Amino acid sequence: MQISPSEVKIPVVGPTPSPQSIGEGLCFSDGRRKVDYVLVFQRRRHSSIRSHASTSVSHDRLSIVSNGNFPPSVGSDAAAGRGGAILGGEASVGEVFMELGGAGGNEPTDPADNEMRLIRQEFEANLLEAGLEIERDRELKTHGPSFTRLHAPWPVLCREAEFLKIKVPTKTSYELKEESGFGSAMSTMWRKMNQPFQPKVPHQDHERTKFLSHCFSRDKLHLYNITSKDTFFDNATRGRIVYEILRRTVCVRTCQTIGISTMIAKGVYDSAFPLHDGDYKVTGHLEEKSDRQVLHEEWARYSAFYKYQPIDLVRKYFGEKIGLYFAWLGVYTQLLIPASIVGIIVFFFGVATVETDIPSQEMCNESLNFTMCPLCDGVCDFWHLSTACGTARASHLFDNPATVFFAIFMSLWAVLFLEHWKRRQISLSFSWDLTGIEEDEEHPRPKYENILLQKRQRKQKNKKKKKKNEAAIEKLTWKDRLPGYFINISSILFMFGLTFSAVFGVIIYRITVSALMAMSPDPETKSNVRVTVTATAVIINLVVILILDEIYGAVALWLTELEIPKTETDFEERLILKAFLLKFMNAYAPIFYVAFFKGRFAGRPGNYVYVFNDYRMEECAPGGCLIELCIQLSIIMLGKQLIQNNIFEIGIPKLKKLVRAIKDKGSAEKKSEQERPPQQWNLDYALAPFEGLTPEYMEMIIQFGFVSLFVASFPLAPLFALLNNVIEIRLDAKKFVTELRRPVAVRAKDIGIWYNILSGMGKFSVIINAFVISFTSDFIPRLVYQYMFSQTGTMHGFIDHTLSYFNVSNFKPGTAPQNSEHGDIIVCRYKDYREPPWSPDAYMFSKQYWCVLAARLAFVIVFQNLVMFLSLVVAWVIPDTPKTIMEQLKREKKLLVDVFLREEKEKFQLIQSLFSKDTTLQPGGHVLHPGQGLPIPGRYSTLPSGPKQGLAGDRGGEGPRARCRAASFSQFTRNIPSSPRNENENSRHTAV
Repeated sequence: MQISPSEVKIPVVGPTPSPQSIGEGLCFSDGRRKVDYVLVFQRRRHSSIRSHASTSVSHDRLSIVSNGNFPPSVGSDAAAGRGGAILGGEASVGEVFMELGGAGGNEPTDPADNEMRLIRQEFEANLLEAGLEIERDRELKTHGPSFTRLHAPWPVLCREAEFLKIKVPTKTSYELKEESGFGSAMSTMWRKMNQPFQPKVPHQDHERTKFLSHCFSRDKLHLYNITSKDTFFDNATRGRIVYEILRRTVCVRTCQTIGISTMIAKGVYDSAFPLHDGDYKVTGHLEEKSDRQVLHEEWARYSAFYKYQPIDLVRKYFGEKIGLYFAWLGVYTQLLIPASIVGIIVFFFGVATVETDIPSQEMCNESLNFTMCPLCDGVCDFWHLSTACGTARASHLFDNPATVFFAIFMSLWAVLFLEHWKRRQISLSFSWDLTGIEEDEEHPRPKYENILLQKRQRKQKNKKKKKKNEAAIEKLTWKDRLPGYFINISSILFMFGLTFSAVFGVIIYRITVSALMAMSPDPETKSNVRVTVTATAVIINLVVILILDEIYGAVALWLTELEIPKTETDFEERLILKAFLLKFMNAYAPIFYVAFFKGRFAGRPGNYVYVFNDYRMEECAPGGCLIELCIQLSIIMLGKQLIQNNIFEIGIPKLKKLVRAIKDKGSAEKKSEQERPPQQWNLDYALAPFEGLTPEYMEMIIQFGFVSLFVASFPLAPLFALLNNVIEIRLDAKKFVTELRRPVAVRAKDIGIWYNILSGMGKFSVIINAFVISFTSDFIPRLVYQYMFSQTGTMHGFIDHTLSYFNVSNFKPGTAPQNSEHGDIIVCRYKDYREPPWSPDAYMFSKQYWCVLAARLAFVIVFQNLVMFLSLVVAWVIPDTPKTIMEQLKREKKLLVDVFLREEKEKFQLIQSLFSKDTTLQPGGHVLHPGQGLPIPGRYSTLPSGPKQGLAGDRGGEGPRARCRAASFSQFTRNIPSSPRNENENSRHTAV
């Protein structure tokens, strides 16, 4: 629906500042009202070809009407600040007329730009009707970003805080219970030892005092500790309140649209964000630093890596959701310290015992003269097992009895980590007043609204539609989403196939390169076949993983859009599940192949399995596949963290910032802009937008998989994860403080679906580690040999026990070595449990094979049930809620009840005294007695002798009450009884 510009009235509060009058950029031009939110839209450059009509001055006028809140002087200044926009001087103080068009009125207008401008006019008019105050600059440029600044006055903050049930501190405080005796002495000693590691954050010295908190209510302002109306709600809370108004403000006449998200999706606005608290750099010696400067000095610097995180300040500045992420990351990193210590001990245990390991000594003993079968057909010769001595010794570093202990320890560590985080999360919820919060109402996403609107329009075109079906089209059904679901399933299966194809391609590379290098006449090349092929294949795997990881992230976003989720929470959860599933398969598919499939389908001499009828399937090294699994895991883990998580996070934002700087330098209007110092909204707009915490969580979840899933093969994984996270915390902190726009503070009482993913991975790690120990390592074969087949009860003879015999005369034609340097070889050895060629069941699986297989399966069952049982014991022993928190919650409830009972008692006594005075003046009056009902009308009635309280007691009955055009207010006003404190209160909350 199009409306003429003359019909639109956009209220603007405050004068239009000149470029020289703007201060630091955090307040309006009066220097008092804070800029709580900024809306940005782009002025587009138009063609230089102008018609005669376009060069003439437009006579369309738009009326800028005040809200009755600024004095006459301000209104006149506002008019004067518009240059020559006033016509005839007939406008009153509260009304100013100005002409439409670009700067100077000579730029041609585009129909699309006019439509966007009209939508903005209606949207901003509705914002002011909701109580917000707006300020704009006098624009001297014909294109580029234009900023609209919003301020929420005290009455609006009070109204919205009550609707949102924001908890605020009261005047009542109490001392937290301190430990006594030995516990108190230990706590004092621990605090003194930790003092050098604590960040220097002001106003956090009174840790033992806590103020009672209660949901904000305009009827109980006297209970709250309000020292200043400007600082009672911090900047993050103010930004959140304004965002809630933006989120539900509607545009009915120009477009059927709800919320700022839809406005940005439609291109009406370019972006919307709250402002940072000034510059993060400290210039000179300031008596009091801003929160952003404190965070930069004590948190977002690499030199502060040894300090604890100021989590309370992070939560205050960025909100609870981001605060919980950094708190979780801190707990995870902190608990990696004991895991790293144990992993280092296990590794050095392998180093210390490698010289006394009997199987390694037997493999390195040349006198035993184990002649092994050739590794390839035709060109490969027989070889001695002693040449693989280095591989055997390296394998013992990670394949030793301590590995089993470490696998059990890490499984219990994962459970302990989750339990500790639950306790920490509940403690933070208590200290941040998140206990008992309700989920905020969510509006539909813009795409959901557009598709629903299209569906309604199609129904309206159908003339046969009955009227009773009109109200039924309120949501999308499964039939509307069915094509998206079908594409989702097909695409995910295709991505799985792509991942497996990449793994198979690397396998073909390894097989072909091994065969080609074996044919080389250079003896040095032949001797380094296994090392060269393994290293290059792992690097190729890493590159493929990094490329597919970026592709899968974009694909997951596209697939989630096809499902048309209704709300942002639903969209985020679906996106997380898809991205995690695809990236999990991408990162771990090569590792799963090496751990459980490599060498198990290669066949035996004389009956090998071939790929494309030419190349033999690859086999594990003589020392087993565990050492190769360790190499694969370490290179992928370290490479992924170094390249993707750090270089990408640092390099790509720097590159984007450089591109934006180049564009700014190329602007034709840069010279005119240099006269005006950049304001805070200009600086923040140049920063990268905040795109959510999903990439940050995903990065750590994948790392958690490397630490927990295959930790039996790589005990040093926790150490490398710890070193990475120490840098990662400061890197993320620097990014949030200096490189990203300030996100809206979002309340959250937990980390959401990520906890379920972590819990599932912890349980899955038990199964994976059980199979790695039993099937990939030689732990079970060694135990079976020592206790069932060894004559002396020791490991002597283990290598000979694991090697089977093969008669070289049984080679297929063309596969036997040609021109062998080892002379006439009758039999060769290969690693397997099979019958010898002189047995009636030649080359069949031997009795030892079935004994080892049974022992392996038994170990999997015992290990899994033992660790699961211990995990349940640990989870049962450690309560989710700390005892001190439970006691403090009970104490707070009791104190709050006492406060409200005392208040009601004082009210009763005061009202009784007032009515007793009336009875002295009017004989026969009604006398009140304790316990008798009071004849007080209304639920929120005020005292008869007190002044009539306006909105939050601050604007009384001054000026006309604006009507709030917020879609969700109707849900509140239907159930709120009328209050005699203000006759216009209901009109203040009317929904449109």
